[in-house]
Amino acid sequence: MNIVISETKQETGSKAAALGAAVIREVLSNRDSANIIVATGASQFEMLDALVREPDIDWSRLTIFHLDEYVGMPESHPASFRKYLRERFINRLPVAPAAFHAIDAEFDPEIECKRLNALLGPLDVAVAFVGIGENGHLAFNDPPADFGTTEPYIVVDLDTECRLQQLGEGWFPSLEDVPTEAISMSIQQILVSEVIICTVPDLRKAKAVQGTVEGPMTPKVPASSMQNHPKTTLFLDKPSASLLKPQ
Repeated sequence: MNIVISETKQETGSKAAALGAAVIREVLSNRDSANIIVATGASQFEMLDALVREPDIDWSRLTIFHLDEYVGMPESHPASFRKYLRERFINRLPVAPAAFHAIDAEFDPEIECKRLNALLGPLDVAVAFVGIGENGHLAFNDPPADFGTTEPYIVVDLDTECRLQQLGEGWFPSLEDVPTEAISMSIQQILVSEVIICTVPDLRKAKAVQGTVEGPMTPKVPASSMQNHPKTTLFLDKPSASLLKPQ
């Protein structure tokens, strides 16, 4: 796991986007098309803003998946992740992507998982843009995460710490309004990505970052699963890196 520490969130996001864009350009120089995974949440604001402005990417040759979505969530809700990605990413690209496979868990999450698994399962993923939750989750795989399943998308329960994070970030008016289930990309599916770009700013993520980097690889810290991935880069700002031992 490579670690890049920057002074500010803006610089963290810009550096993460630059590396991800470089990977995409390299892949498209050798292939007709590519598949990428894109994350949501407050930690991705700066990265996505920079990524959509990266030059010389033929987005029309890219198919885009995202990591997770709440069960029962209509796209019109302010906390909808597919709404987030359309507004902050898809609709801001200079050209439309080949496809954007949005997760729609509003009505039947099991059927939606089957649909998505049929789409993603056979594909190679060039790069996954991800973050880490305050509880160490990767996507919505809260601790203790399932490290064994090879299903691309699964239905998961959201723990209280995860739900409090969503409330604290301002997505919901009360804890009771935060859903208790989600569709999440699985740990193993994220790890089969050729490159992982993990963007994690803010002091509130420092403990999770410490566990991800310095602790044992354990389902109790789901993001620690990236420790053995050969091409993972963790982009931190100084506050989120503040508990790490000096390099």
